[in-house]
Amino acid sequence: MKKFALISVASVLVTVFLVCGCSNKKQAAPAGVPVTVVKSITTNVPVQIDPPPVGHVMPVQTVTVHSQIGGIISAVHFKEGSEVKSNELLLTIDPRPSQAALARDKAQLDNAEIQFNRDQKLFEQKIESQDQFDTSKANRDTLAATVQSDELNLSFTEIRAPFDGVTGGLQFHEGNVVKAPDDTLLTVNQIHPIYVEFAVPEQYLPEIQKQRRERTLKASVTFQNMTVPPPQGDLTFVDNAVDQTTGTILLKATFPNEDGVLWPGQFVNVILTLSELTDAVIVPSQAVQTGQNGQFIYVVKADQTVEERPVTTGITYQNETVVEKGLKAGETVVTDGQLRLAPGVKVSVKSPNDPAVISPTNAP
Repeated sequence: MKKFALISVASVLVTVFLVCGCSNKKQAAPAGVPVTVVKSITTNVPVQIDPPPVGHVMPVQTVTVHSQIGGIISAVHFKEGSEVKSNELLLTIDPRPSQAALARDKAQLDNAEIQFNRDQKLFEQKIESQDQFDTSKANRDTLAATVQSDELNLSFTEIRAPFDGVTGGLQFHEGNVVKAPDDTLLTVNQIHPIYVEFAVPEQYLPEIQKQRRERTLKASVTFQNMTVPPPQGDLTFVDNAVDQTTGTILLKATFPNEDGVLWPGQFVNVILTLSELTDAVIVPSQAVQTGQNGQFIYVVKADQTVEERPVTTGITYQNETVVEKGLKAGETVVTDGQLRLAPGVKVSVKSPNDPAVISPTNAP
């Protein structure tokens, strides 16, 4: 009887534990699928050529400097690669031969002037013939022109900068003899302002032409290891023909480049803004999924379940996608964890402090 009583008590206890366990399981809420979410917002989005075309920087002006007279370089007045101002003295060709020629011809001109004045008086007195007077006058005028040429040659001994720019490497140094006009002495590039030349597919040409009639199109550039804000410029040139080989149209943007960040020959990525979408609904690009029926977004409803919402998307800007149809501003969308979702599945929002979670911008 004691054994039977013990067995009965044990059975009752086991039954109680089982009932309690089942009761607890029924009361525990099922865990939702962990996801990261963000609220959709409205903002203005620039319409740009995507992907950004690659362009190269080129000077507005390039001048190859030659000497207009031959001679020895007697002085160099600049450092290679330095910035120079317009009309700044760069090089001096030995002026002594030109100075000597000028002095000689001036003396001859002075003598010819005296002789012409004498002949003019004799001609007025009918003592000298017309031929003698004309010969004297021609000799004076010829020497006067020679003196002007000598003065010009003397000015050519000073080689000056044609504009504000940056000098290149010097090909001839002090003491070298240069031959005019064959020898190239150096090049000078104008870099304030500066051009960026790039090409875009011809499909963008109608929109570019349309927008240019209304306003000046803005451009900016980025490049590797950039440590400054992207330089800003204006589209100033559209070529007059499409390149039939590549199907592209050549464009140029002008940048003030006051800080000298852009350098001739440099390759850059050009961001050309065509227009702007106002009050566009945007979400992080990772929120947009692609299924058999097209693009969709998982929207979190008030009861913490998700709805698979078909959407029509537009342009993408800085990892944000414009949603043209199917979504309103302020709705909560899933940006991470979509692989485990289906319509009606309950979700739980992962903490943004979780190191495994990449928290999107604009997260609620």
